[in-house]
Amino acid sequence: MSAISKDEVARVAALARVALSEEEVARLAGELDAVASSFARVTSVVTPELPATSHPVPLTNVLREDVPGPTLDMEELLAGAPAAEDSMFLVPQILGEDDAS
Repeated sequence: MSAISKDEVARVAALARVALSEEEVARLAGELDAVASSFARVTSVVTPELPATSHPVPLTNVLREDVPGPTLDMEELLAGAPAAEDSMFLVPQILGEDDAS
């Protein structure tokens, strides 16, 4: 028995506003059914002795410690900018400043 029917695929596609042909609906129903069957097989293996995990090996944080370091001088930083004013970069305005009042 199929876990994912063509009708379910067509309904979800309509909800997502995705246009699918009948061939695509049939193909996706089969592919999604295979994915759901694979998940069911994995779930059936989980026992109290073998708990469910998201990774086969434990993960550890490999990020370095965040240590403050030297920063750039303000004038050196702004020297490469096309335009600057009052220790700030000047950029073109992209949003209007219309008042809604």
